[in-house]
Amino acid sequence: MPESNKRDRSCIGILFSLGLTALFMWLSLRPSKPTLSIEQFYVPALNKTAISNLSATIPPVNTTVAFHLKLRNENKDKGVYYDALNITLYYGPNHSVVGNLTLDSFYQGHKKTAHRMEGLKAKGRAFWENATKAVSEQNSTVFRVGLWTAVRYKILGIKTKRHRFRLVVDVEVNAEGAWPKKKGVKFHSRAAAQAGYPARLGVPLAMLVLVLVW
Repeated sequence: MPESNKRDRSCIGILFSLGLTALFMWLSLRPSKPTLSIEQFYVPALNKTAISNLSATIPPVNTTVAFHLKLRNENKDKGVYYDALNITLYYGPNHSVVGNLTLDSFYQGHKKTAHRMEGLKAKGRAFWENATKAVSEQNSTVFRVGLWTAVRYKILGIKTKRHRFRLVVDVEVNAEGAWPKKKGVKFHSRAAAQAGYPARLGVPLAMLVLVLVW
């Protein structure tokens, strides 16, 4: 075999190995999104078992909506810096805003779970009229919880740029004014616009590997 062909094959092999190494590095550096869920949800003013006539006082004396928010970082070696978490409570077919709450920013280590027991005041006479009527007549109703935030991942001691998340989840409450299931319900993406080192690096590396293989 000519010496030039051997050199060509050797170069191709080295380039291919470098391309695969770069791809594997990108895959190992790319973080997984944190998992957020509502584990418990309770509206005391919609508890039929405790209040015989839900519509007796509109709006009710206690307008609190309490919930248990769970945040899980599944990454094995990547921490998560959360910006302030902006939570909005919606109700009705038009998803009218009935309450807001902002939680402070914080850092979460790898493979860690954070729990936030929070509550907000739900406002709006029309909302309370409709919600109490739904529970009185149908023994259930549905709220929507929206959560907007941004996170930065800590990878090898370096912070990425912000990854912005707009999440929502629909939560049913029963005749006791509570989420009826033992297992929580996960937020899903409403419109997530992510930008950062791993996302930008992925396409060039993938193209490099394809070129080398070709």
